[in-house]
Amino acid sequence: MPANNFLNVFAKSPLKPIEEHIRIVHNTSEQLRPFFVCVFDKDWEAAEKVRKTISRLEKKADKLKRDVRLQLPRGLFLPVERTDLLELITQQDKIANRAKDIAGRIIGREMDFPVKMQKSLKLYIERCIDATGQASKAVNEFDDLLESGFRGREVELVEKIIGKIDGIEDDTDMMQIKLRRSLRTIEKDLDPVDVMFLYNIIDWIGDLADLAERVGARLEIMLAR
Repeated sequence: MPANNFLNVFAKSPLKPIEEHIRIVHNTSEQLRPFFVCVFDKDWEAAEKVRKTISRLEKKADKLKRDVRLQLPRGLFLPVERTDLLELITQQDKIANRAKDIAGRIIGREMDFPVKMQKSLKLYIERCIDATGQASKAVNEFDDLLESGFRGREVELVEKIIGKIDGIEDDTDMMQIKLRRSLRTIEKDLDPVDVMFLYNIIDWIGDLADLAERVGARLEIMLAR
């Protein structure tokens, strides 16, 4: 987006680019659904196509993040600090980065996920994506928050969404523990290096929910101020 057009977007609504960024970020994490379907089927050609989509979206999010950092006007009269907005988009961007890391690592090793774990892993992935979806929903209330002066029912709505993110993140913590236990029961039958990478991917998927919670935490700080 040309600089002038970008500044025009800020002039109309200073928070629109940040809302657009979280939508791209959530879309990036959503691509892990079809990606893992391909991986479980060992269809590496199809998986690579999805990985490229994830990479393209991550680059798009990264460019928008840089544009916000460079173009966010100083001296805007907002009920939030400029530094808070910059920290928020940084946390948002880490979600897309992690989705790209997950896809890249799996493709790079053509990782084989034990059939015994696949059903639980799919539910785990879905729940982590739920967290990024709620983060997107919360951030996209920004304009309404701005109109309300960060007061009233709109604040209560966002606080409820943040509460949902926290609850989902708790769920994913428990799911992660169960997945690790499940892997532990069969790890002796697997290649030790593969086991190491499986634990690593389980952790990285959980990072999606953790990072979504951090986005919610940044919003909470902004609401409190």
